[in-house]
Amino acid sequence: MSARKMVYFFGGGSAEGNGSMKELLGGKGANLAEMASLGINVPAGFTITTEVCTAYYENNRQWPDGLEEQIWEAMGKVEKVMGKKFNDPENPLLVAIRSGARVSMPGMMDTVLNLGLNDNTAEGLIKLTDNPRFVYDSYRRFVQMYGDVVLDVPHEEFEKLIDAVKEAKGYQFDTEVTAEEWKQLVGEFKALIAEKTGKPFPEDAKEQLRGSINAVFGSWNNARAIRYRQINDIPGHWGTAVNVQAMAFGNIGDNSGTGVAFTRDPSTGENVFYGEYLMNAQGEDVVAGIRTPLPISTLKEQMPDVYAELESIYKKLELHYRDMQDIEFTIQEGKLFMLQTRNGKRTAHAAVRIAVDMANEGLIDKKTAVTRVEPAQLDQLLHPMLDPKEKVEPIASGLPASPGAAVGQIVFNAEDAEKWSEEGKDVILVRNETSPEDIGGMDAAKGILTARGGMTSHAAVVARAMGKCCVAGCSAAVVNDEEKYVMFGSVKLNEGDWITLNGTTGDVIAGKAKLVEPSLSGNFGTLMEWADEFRALKIRTNADTPHDAEVARGFGTEGIGLCRTEHMFFGEGRIKAVREMILATDKAGREKALAKLLPIQREDFYGIFKVMKGLPVTIRLLDPPLHEFVPHEEVNQAEMAKEMGVPVSVIKERVAALAEFNPMLGHRGCRLGVTYPEIYSMQAQAIFQAACQLAKEGIEVIPEVMIPLVGFVGEFEAMKKVVDDAASRTMEEYGVTIKYMVGTMIEVPRAALIADQIAEKAEFFSFGTNDLTQMTLGFSRDDAGTFLPAYVEQQIIEKDPFQTLDQVGVGQLVQKGVELGRQARPNLKLGICGEHGGDPASIRFCHNTGLDYVSCSPFRVPIARLAAAQANIEKPRN
Repeated sequence: MSARKMVYFFGGGSAEGNGSMKELLGGKGANLAEMASLGINVPAGFTITTEVCTAYYENNRQWPDGLEEQIWEAMGKVEKVMGKKFNDPENPLLVAIRSGARVSMPGMMDTVLNLGLNDNTAEGLIKLTDNPRFVYDSYRRFVQMYGDVVLDVPHEEFEKLIDAVKEAKGYQFDTEVTAEEWKQLVGEFKALIAEKTGKPFPEDAKEQLRGSINAVFGSWNNARAIRYRQINDIPGHWGTAVNVQAMAFGNIGDNSGTGVAFTRDPSTGENVFYGEYLMNAQGEDVVAGIRTPLPISTLKEQMPDVYAELESIYKKLELHYRDMQDIEFTIQEGKLFMLQTRNGKRTAHAAVRIAVDMANEGLIDKKTAVTRVEPAQLDQLLHPMLDPKEKVEPIASGLPASPGAAVGQIVFNAEDAEKWSEEGKDVILVRNETSPEDIGGMDAAKGILTARGGMTSHAAVVARAMGKCCVAGCSAAVVNDEEKYVMFGSVKLNEGDWITLNGTTGDVIAGKAKLVEPSLSGNFGTLMEWADEFRALKIRTNADTPHDAEVARGFGTEGIGLCRTEHMFFGEGRIKAVREMILATDKAGREKALAKLLPIQREDFYGIFKVMKGLPVTIRLLDPPLHEFVPHEEVNQAEMAKEMGVPVSVIKERVAALAEFNPMLGHRGCRLGVTYPEIYSMQAQAIFQAACQLAKEGIEVIPEVMIPLVGFVGEFEAMKKVVDDAASRTMEEYGVTIKYMVGTMIEVPRAALIADQIAEKAEFFSFGTNDLTQMTLGFSRDDAGTFLPAYVEQQIIEKDPFQTLDQVGVGQLVQKGVELGRQARPNLKLGICGEHGGDPASIRFCHNTGLDYVSCSPFRVPIARLAAAQANIEKPRN
């Protein structure tokens, strides 16, 4: 490691790195280097690479050989550019220490500002600036941050000391605290640190730097950063870079300030300069929500020259990166410094609009536009909004920080949000302001409400990234999180009370408001049309009712890949006939009960075929074991006995007879069809009666009958004969001919291994990856929740295999099944119909493996369309 370059300098119009080096320098470091090379005024600094972070952990949290020498060499370059010297009492250089992973993780890791201050350098800085208030404000900030971040003294302990001074003096804002009072607080902070740690605060600037670099490396594995990585699928082995950068001071006085801005609106995507700033402040003041920031447009009136320069820079950056940028800046005594640029976090609504607008503006092409929106992000656009027809009376309003709507029960801390959510409750997290420690609760909540903070506060930024509805800065909300209630004027809401948030308008409504489902149009429709131009995979849906099918058609489905017939059996008036069939002691009795089900099933299929006219519909014959259709509790068994007109003992005996030690591996799927072929015969008859009736009405129907759980060729042959016989009889009866296919689900590992033999008889395969995962891994999907989280946390597995396909293990069986199946039948139609059909990573695998289609739930169809397009752009099919 020592021979490698570990530290990269930037500043003074040049840089040793560039914007393409995000894996090595992290996003922040790469973009600082890029800005410096573009001639933008960036305070000089250097970046310690992500490789050093990895080595630090591998070496028992020790620096690799040669790092210290490279740091001081780079510091010398910074000193030369800035005209100051680190740890010099006469002309001190102060620095900021910031993290920088290769992807943005806002607020998840640690920062230390104003490093290099001690009693000697503070006096030197006072002589240089003639501004003791600025110096002691900066000094107390540094001691507080260093104490919190490096020495683990709780942030709140320092705030208590500040609040005591403000209360004694009658101050409302930190800006009212005098230089002498800040100086006194610096002493009190140091005493607090000595009391809590048993050691004095380090006065040596070099020791301060070492401690802060280690703290930033350490923060890569703090609880909130780990949780954020889990939520956003960021690998733990990436590590973070550390950026050491000369300070630019926004807290010198009223001609100084700091701000955060976006080159387009991150909530709506509108092409307007959007952001907030505070005068006489440092960066954390803007995002902490302690003071209410001013909109960036006000800066144009307050400091027109600075605003004009900022406007010129943001336009230059957006043109250079060809994407919406999130920028941070500081104004030091009228001089503008740029501290950061990165591709801005945005809502799904904004992402779609920005992608389409930029393509229409000629900044990017259509193909790039399609890659600019994360498929999973589209979920945000496919969730409920407030019903515009319903009149609601807001009890308060705040800032519309993240759009959408949410209804839930109030909780006041992250722990309760996670706990209540695990219990199946919808919750709204209500806080004065959120902090990075709240990340788990924010993820669990349906929406977030904060009393303080602006549009770039922690709550706003994180909620937008998560796609959560958020109302921030609701000043009317007086939150008492200890006694767990919130006041909106005279309205008091307690923990557990229902509340509705409208993140699009900022309104807060007491109680449960009615929500409506969204529809696709405008920019979304345009992006989907572009995605369809680039994808090779067809997208089908899993739908069991005409309503589901209609919803999926609205979202652009190209067929049904899985219609589960068993779901139809639980409807009104149906379950009794199913139970009659189960209680029957002979074939004649079963057929009598099935005759009652036939017209019901026929109507179900008729409705679905009619909605899907001209598109293929894959219908899976009965799959679950029969015990799922009978009650298991005594009270319900008594009800069934009364309904069926038989003694309770008969019900109990039949339930006991149906019981299995492992039902998922038991008497289900085609095994039911083999033992009770009359069940599959009735279902096939219903399918073809519905298809023939519609054909006579002039509606094109494309039925695909799927035999579940096949592991032996003989099983498939026997069941195919049942289907073919029913089709032949029905078509002869109706006097029409229907083209149809009979295929199977590949969900038993053996079926994948003998796929060539099965493909000689089957016309299509659909990989049922839920069961295939279950049987391959030996994990029960109903019980694996007790240990899978620990497997992910301990990195035994990267992701839950029931959410994202295990490509290394289960994926090999899918690939084997594709390869063997197509050897035997080159035109074999291949699809996937497990939950993985809506997962972007799994869709990429399906594309690369050569499947014809994926099938997913209706609301994931747009996600699948976009993911399939991106997969084909990344790796085009021949």
